[in-house]
Amino acid sequence: MARKLTIGITQGDGNGIGYEVIIKALADERMLDICTPVIYGSSKIFGFYKKQIHYLEQINTNVISSAKEAHQKRVNIINCLPDNVFVEPGQSTPESAKSAMTALEKAVVDLKSGEIDALVTAPINKRAMVNEGFGYTGHTEYLQQEFGVSDVLMIMVCDKLKVGVVTGHIPLKDVPGKLSEDLILTKLRLMKNSLERDFGIYSPKIAVLGLNPHCGDGGLLGDEEQSVILPAVQAANAEGILAFGPYSPDGFFGLGNYSKFDAVLAMYHDQGLIPFKALAFELGVNYTAGLPIVRTSPDHGTAYEMAGRDMADPRSMMSSIYAAIDICNHRAEYDDLQANRMKVQPVSTEAKPNRNGNIVE
Repeated sequence: MARKLTIGITQGDGNGIGYEVIIKALADERMLDICTPVIYGSSKIFGFYKKQIHYLEQINTNVISSAKEAHQKRVNIINCLPDNVFVEPGQSTPESAKSAMTALEKAVVDLKSGEIDALVTAPINKRAMVNEGFGYTGHTEYLQQEFGVSDVLMIMVCDKLKVGVVTGHIPLKDVPGKLSEDLILTKLRLMKNSLERDFGIYSPKIAVLGLNPHCGDGGLLGDEEQSVILPAVQAANAEGILAFGPYSPDGFFGLGNYSKFDAVLAMYHDQGLIPFKALAFELGVNYTAGLPIVRTSPDHGTAYEMAGRDMADPRSMMSSIYAAIDICNHRAEYDDLQANRMKVQPVSTEAKPNRNGNIVE
């Protein structure tokens, strides 16, 4: 049986729905049977939002100073914020942005040291954090820098669909200039490796979407499909990656063709995330592939309009916690399998003489 994992959960923006979905996700005691949760944030803010959830009777919490002290049968909270922290549900404030940054930084320190096994991040307000000095456009870019990897891939995950994006949080007008054969090929490699190691899908089939309407319509509406995307698909095939396309996105999703593939690679953010969220908004998970650690997140934002009103649906947060556990276990199984394969010595095929001195094959 896989060991019980310690899952770090960052509070995100304390004025959004992060705490509500975290509390609701962890309210079921069965969650404590499969993981030990450690929340990076504030026990004061936790208590404030707990009172807003009317049906919630009891949730056992444990305030700790280090993840090493986590109680396996309680919801653990590390106070990263000052005691006088102030909550303004539904408001984007400098204080809530700074608090989100502080919680994230503390969690990453523990993730690097191995005190937690995986990280689940509640939603942040990217603009507010950048205004307060956060030098990244999101969690993905921050974690890429912190763990020193050359490239990562954002994959949106649910039971029936996995969608990755070649370009992430950049303006739409910059997408065509950013695309290149090398970049698409790099993302396909990351996707294949992640599908095999993180999700247990061997020899995965990957569909690649085009950029222009109707895949350029033979060059009439753009030529990126022929000049950039198709060569990348062909190069991937030459490496043994089962990539197919490019496909026109409207018909691809409209006809349900995504069900024939293990994953889909979109060219830009909304091209992949709009159909994904239309199909799986309540259960979707944002996963960062290519990192040496496991990080997941709900597929929704801060939803200020719902904050403090007991309206938020926790299922995406629950799915994010489940996914983090599953990916950690898949990685462990995959790595053990690879290590065992390395130990097996190949049988020698060298020709040897028989007892009569004759060489036999």
